[in-house]
Amino acid sequence: MDRLQLSLAAALICCISFAREVPETVTPASDSRITYVGRTLAEGDNVTFNWTAVYAKISFEGNYLALKASDTKKNYYDIWVDRPAGAKADRVVAISGKDSLYVLVDEELLKSIGMRAQKQGSHNVIIKRRTEGEQGTTTFSGFVTKGNVLQAEGLKPRQFEVIGDSYTCGYGTEESVRTDPFLPETENSNLTYAAILARYFNADYFSIAHSGMGIARNYNDKLKGDYMPDRYLRVFDEEGGPEWKASESPFKPKVTIIYLCTNDFSCERQPSLKSFKDNYIRLLKSIKANYGEEHPVLCMASRCDDLAADYVREAARSCGLENVYFLGITEMIHDNDSELGASWHPNYKGHIKLAHSVIPYVSTITGWEINDNIK
Repeated sequence: MDRLQLSLAAALICCISFAREVPETVTPASDSRITYVGRTLAEGDNVTFNWTAVYAKISFEGNYLALKASDTKKNYYDIWVDRPAGAKADRVVAISGKDSLYVLVDEELLKSIGMRAQKQGSHNVIIKRRTEGEQGTTTFSGFVTKGNVLQAEGLKPRQFEVIGDSYTCGYGTEESVRTDPFLPETENSNLTYAAILARYFNADYFSIAHSGMGIARNYNDKLKGDYMPDRYLRVFDEEGGPEWKASESPFKPKVTIIYLCTNDFSCERQPSLKSFKDNYIRLLKSIKANYGEEHPVLCMASRCDDLAADYVREAARSCGLENVYFLGITEMIHDNDSELGASWHPNYKGHIKLAHSVIPYVSTITGWEINDNIK
C-alpha cells in the first residue's frame, strides 16, 4: 500500500470514528422550537401535563431522538416519524416513575419504516398521549439528539376543541369484545371521533376529557361537586389549579364540541333538569369567555337515554347565547357488537361511525370543506 492509499485509509477511519462519536445534545422540553398541542405548564426546562391527547411536534437532525421524562403513575404515548398522526403508530412508549430516558427514534425504527423516512438527515416526530389524567401526570424534561433540534411545525390553521368523557378519552378503543374490562394499555385517544375529525379536516385539537365526568352528575354519583364545568378551566385534569388562560395561548379554535351527558344518566338515575341546565350554561359561558361571544359551540347528546337529548337540547335552546348548536346521536350508532370495545364503549370502528355523524355539522359551522378522506 503506497503513501496515498495509507492517507486515504487513515482519513476514512477518522471520518468513521468521528461519525460514531457525534456528541449527544440535550434540549430543554420547554424550548420554543418544540410545538405542544394541549394544555401544558412550562416551568424552567420542564413541560408538565395530564389531559388526554396532549401531543408535541419535534424536528431534529440525525437518526436518534430520546426523551427524558417522568410520570406520577404510568402513561402510554404513540410516536409517528415523518408523517402525520394516523390510526396506527410507528412506536408506542410507556412512561412511568422517576426521570428516565425513553428512545423515540433510532436506526432500527427508521429502517422499519423504510423509504418514508426523509433522506436529508432530518426528521419530524409527533408524540401523543394515549391515556387520560386519571393515569397520572407526565413531565417532559428534555429531548436528547445527536444533531440539532430544528423548528417544528407550528399549530395548523384549522383548530378545534372538544370536551367530553370516556368516549372522548378513547376508553377501550383497542379492544374488540364489549365485555372485556378496561385496561390503560387499550385506551387510545388517537382512535376517537375527535382524532378522526382532526385527521379528516387536517386540524389540531385540544381534548378536555375524563372518563365518568358529567355535566351535573358523574358516573354513579362519584366525585360529587366536581363536574366537567368545574374542571374545564384547569391546566391539569386531576388538580384544582392553576387556571387555564386562553388569552395567553396561541391556540384559537374555530369551534368547540361538547359531548357530555352519558354519565349524568348513568345507573338509571339523572340530575334535575334545572341543575343540568344551570351547569351546562355555566360551561357554555366559560367557553365564550375563553374565545369570544361569537365562538360557535356544538352540543352533542349521546344515545344513552331519550331524556338526555331533551336535556341537552333545552340547555342549548335556553342559554341565551349566540352560535350554540345541537346534535343528537341516535341508537343506530354503535348498534353492532363488532363496533364495541371494552365495557361497551365504542372501539375504533364505532368511533369512525360517530365521526361520520359529526363531520357535516363541523363543516357547516366552520366552513371547512367536506372531502372523501376519513380514516
